[in-house]
Amino acid sequence: MNILVTGGAGYIGGHVVKQLLEETNHKITIIDNLSTGSIKTVNTLKEIAKHVNKENNLSFIEADLSNFSLIEGIFKAKNFDAVIHFAASIVVPESVKNPIKYYMNNTVNTTNLIKLCIENNVNKFIFSSTAAVYGEPDEIPVRETTPTNPINPYGMSKLMSENVLKDCGIAYKDFKYIILRYFNVAGADIKIRIGQRFPNATHLIKVAAETAVGKRDKIYIFGTDYPTKDGTCIRDFIHVDDLADAHIKALDYLTENNKSNIFNCGYGKGYSVLEVINTMKEVSGVNFKVEITGRREGDIGVSIADNTKIKKEMGWQPKYDDLKIICKTAFEWEKKLLSES
Repeated sequence: MNILVTGGAGYIGGHVVKQLLEETNHKITIIDNLSTGSIKTVNTLKEIAKHVNKENNLSFIEADLSNFSLIEGIFKAKNFDAVIHFAASIVVPESVKNPIKYYMNNTVNTTNLIKLCIENNVNKFIFSSTAAVYGEPDEIPVRETTPTNPINPYGMSKLMSENVLKDCGIAYKDFKYIILRYFNVAGADIKIRIGQRFPNATHLIKVAAETAVGKRDKIYIFGTDYPTKDGTCIRDFIHVDDLADAHIKALDYLTENNKSNIFNCGYGKGYSVLEVINTMKEVSGVNFKVEITGRREGDIGVSIADNTKIKKEMGWQPKYDDLKIICKTAFEWEKKLLSES
């Protein structure tokens, strides 16, 4: 297949491209504006492609999805069979302060991309969605049928994109999509070749790893008064390589079943902020400084996926569902970044 990966120079997109190169013979075109993605990730992916004798299977175009005529030209030239769409803005507090950016970059750009797919007969679309579409769910663990009710513009911008996909799936019979609702993605490539490069990350495990290597002088815990066992938020952390595998499985699912679907991507178990920090201290051997402060706007107490559906219908099986492995790979990746600078 000939696959377009938007945001393929980014954290999750990069790991999916890596697995596509290593495990399939698909041709891959990355489109990324490098706003949060990195040319270093692209270069590493090119090295991986060379290593597995698939140099000709990977191409990179620096472009912004908002440049509709440019993207349209790429579609006409490339004859894609499938799109895996990662390119998005993803910082919840920023979405509250700058909602227009999120609706433009996430909802409008996604809608334009879907339009190009339909016009160019690209009938397989895999969409990066988020557990944020559920808002503060009434049930834990969260099922795909749990009502969606986002509490911030980020979650809403993704839900609106989901709705565009659903409407297009009804209107255009050949157009099929998979929506993957990510829970908390963390860790780095098991071989520590790629990882999260974005310098101003807000993800807990990334921040804890940065603190362990001394990039930050301390880590903050935002709120210890949640209705949880230790008062800190609980999240379902999924290793990025397991999440990448879900995308490979999603491509196979669309090819074999030719039907649209929605799947949660998580492990079905949660860890508290305090547990994560203590695990990072353990795997790094560093007793870094922790400071407790007030709750952060938009944070919910508990978020855990019910992953029954993706295991049963897609045959997805996690390999790295161990908090120590997630923290260890995140820590080793931060050490690597430190040695680069």
